[in-house]
Amino acid sequence: MTMDGLDPQRFLSALLRMGIDRYVSGRQEALTLATLKAQVGACTRCELSRSRRSVVFGEGDEAARLVFVGEAPGEEEDRQGRPFVGRAGKLLDQMIERIGLHRKDVFICNVLKCRPPNNRDPDPAEVDVCKGHLFAQLELIRPHLICTLGKHAYNTLLGVDARITRIRGTLTSYKGTRLLPTYHPSYLLRNQAAIKEAYEDMEKVKTLLAEDRG
Repeated sequence: MTMDGLDPQRFLSALLRMGIDRYVSGRQEALTLATLKAQVGACTRCELSRSRRSVVFGEGDEAARLVFVGEAPGEEEDRQGRPFVGRAGKLLDQMIERIGLHRKDVFICNVLKCRPPNNRDPDPAEVDVCKGHLFAQLELIRPHLICTLGKHAYNTLLGVDARITRIRGTLTSYKGTRLLPTYHPSYLLRNQAAIKEAYEDMEKVKTLLAEDRG
């Protein structure tokens, strides 16, 4: 994928937030998810780079119509270098299946690419230096729909400070792309009564994707 069709100002702004101050145009040197992944893998812009085992860039269909965004890798994700592979990941797989899709059909990533110690919440300073990676991923994938998992992903993309219990299931948009927030799978494992609401959100996702095809 090249920059064709992307908004150059938005794209380059995302690169600057990642600490990349030079972009070479041209078919062979244009930024792709693969080159972005290599750049993210070498990132040392915050203290998490000192404690991580792996950089968890994200995975899935690079031309996905649907992107799921969580907050940060956990212990198992840090060990394997893949997003959502623990108990929360299994629940996310079930949520994706409710849409009629499989993991390989979507793209899954997080705001932070490195695990915070003891799975604590992302620190605002860490989000500030890492969010540009997420912005660039979304610019390159250009999904039809974004589903944020938990408050941190939603608040990072929209620049707000909202409670997930107040905004889940409410359709909004991120830079012209429709965005639907739902609960993080880890929250659902602790609050299983909310799984019904999350499944309702997946029905909304299914309907929205079907509308796009129509």
